Amino acid sequence: MASDSRQRARRRQALQAHGATRPQAVTDPLFRGSAFFDPNDLVQVKYEMLRSVEKEGRAVVDAVEAFGLSRPVYYVTWGLFNREGLPGLLPRKRGPKRPHKLTEEALAVLAQAVREAERMPSAAELAELLAERCGIHAHPRSILRRLLPYLKRQEKKHSRSPKKRLRLIPRGT
Repeated sequence: MASDSRQRARRRQALQAHGATRPQAVTDPLFRGSAFFDPNDLVQVKYEMLRSVEKEGRAVVDAVEAFGLSRPVYYVTWGLFNREGLPGLLPRKRGPKRPHKLTEEALAVLAQAVREAERMPSAAELAELLAERCGIHAHPRSILRRLLPYLKRQEKKHSRSPKKRLRLIPRGT
């Protein structure tokens, strides 16, 4: 009995580490007192909800209520499962995964403009320049947030000559 509770605790920790826990109450009979069905396992809850609608003919409204989810979540889950299979049920971060406006090419254009300028242009001036030259409309703060680290990386790449790199190696080795 003690090993069963430790096993459940380890499983719960693993689910939390992957962001796959289920905080809402699941009232479906499958999940009551079962060693296999875990109401804290979000992927399992979503899969069983889809299965109950598809295979048992359960109404979507009844299924989402029994599994503690909403109808929009059901339809998004159904679409992801049909498109990607079981991996589509795994939790994932929302929103863009990488910069989509300020690409390396756009940053290179801005870096060139900064190098050619007598003084550092303001964020608003950089935003105007980006709109003129690349047709990209980005917030001035976003431009600075991406451009300053880009400039530092470029400066680092071009500042060291091969002789200086050799001097960084200790002489005793």
